[in-house]
Amino acid sequence: MSFKPPKGTYDLTSPQSQAWRDVLLVWEDMSAVFGYPLVATPILEATELFERGVGGTSEVVTKQMYTFSDKGGRSVTLRPEGTAGVVRAYLNSGAQGAWKGAYSGPFFRYERPQAGRTRQFWQVGAEYIGVEGAIADAEIIELGYRFITQAGVDQVELRINSIGDPECRPPYVTALRSYLEEIKGDLSGESVGLIETNPLRILDSKTDRDRLGNPPRMIDSLCADCAAHYEQVKAFLDSLGIPYVEDPRLVRGLDYYTRTAFEYIGTGLDSAQNAVGGGGRYDGLATTLGGPQTPGVGFALGLDRILLASGLDGYTHLDAYLVSEMGPEEAFLVASQLRADGVRLDFDAEGRSVKAQFKTARRLEAPVILVYKGADLPIDVQTADGRADVPIDQVAEHVMDYVLELL
Repeated sequence: MSFKPPKGTYDLTSPQSQAWRDVLLVWEDMSAVFGYPLVATPILEATELFERGVGGTSEVVTKQMYTFSDKGGRSVTLRPEGTAGVVRAYLNSGAQGAWKGAYSGPFFRYERPQAGRTRQFWQVGAEYIGVEGAIADAEIIELGYRFITQAGVDQVELRINSIGDPECRPPYVTALRSYLEEIKGDLSGESVGLIETNPLRILDSKTDRDRLGNPPRMIDSLCADCAAHYEQVKAFLDSLGIPYVEDPRLVRGLDYYTRTAFEYIGTGLDSAQNAVGGGGRYDGLATTLGGPQTPGVGFALGLDRILLASGLDGYTHLDAYLVSEMGPEEAFLVASQLRADGVRLDFDAEGRSVKAQFKTARRLEAPVILVYKGADLPIDVQTADGRADVPIDQVAEHVMDYVLELL
């Protein structure tokens, strides 16, 4: 009997895993540069956290969550998104004032599997809590944009919008609902069902995108404070030199968003799966979860989508492979020394023939092959450009210089 991963999940192994590792290292470095320390929350949360935080009428809650009762009879859910859990952690910590956190990890949604969309997926994200001003929005947007481009996505488009707040949104929703009632004969059954419960979601419908005509725009109904906030966000992005496109239909898929909403689009991907991530402001989420009124803004980015958009299919995880003519015991000691010097290296621990070791080095696509011939002899360093005898104390520098030239 053999076992396979559940539908919508998959195993990640080399060489694809090396691209993941490198992109996650870029994320750790980039989020640290912006001052966002690591925050880690449980994969399991109380179901009510998402029902209240994400929204009981959202598609995530009604159709996509993995929810079950644990052995204590408590309803728990595999986290479908990160923001609600991070805000819960912020409230539980007793923190006050400006607070930042960055995370990465697996998330779960029951969806129809397809390219760039799986039931277990990996996201990175950041949250900036406790600051109401537009500068927080701009910083979050910049962090996401810089990371995506640094991760190798050359064709990325930032789309932004404002979806107002509890003061100016209700009149807009009323006007939008009236418009949708007039054209509901042209809409899908799913969208018709949302007219009363969550008409904003219809603006984000891929099925009905071309059937909506010219619905009312939220930016035309913004109150003075929301309009000023939106203009400030755009002004900050202009000053940073970050290009953007205003998209009046951008609303995002979760109920907790207010004011700023944004998405990063991988324009080189198929239009059905081209959003590599997005986020927005969620000033009412903390109150919804039982905490005090606390502003916040953040984003989540899909690692699968970023790798698709970057074109990184995976590559060797090694800088070099050590071939030993003297047996595995001596190779083990040499490998340890070179690893301590920073060389990503592997070797044969079974004492196979030199020919077999060379075959393994080529299978692993090691850019450098190091041939060890004895303690008193230099290492034979072999690359696509040629070969050279190098003293062991200079091998690491020699290898790293060559590998950097390949990048």
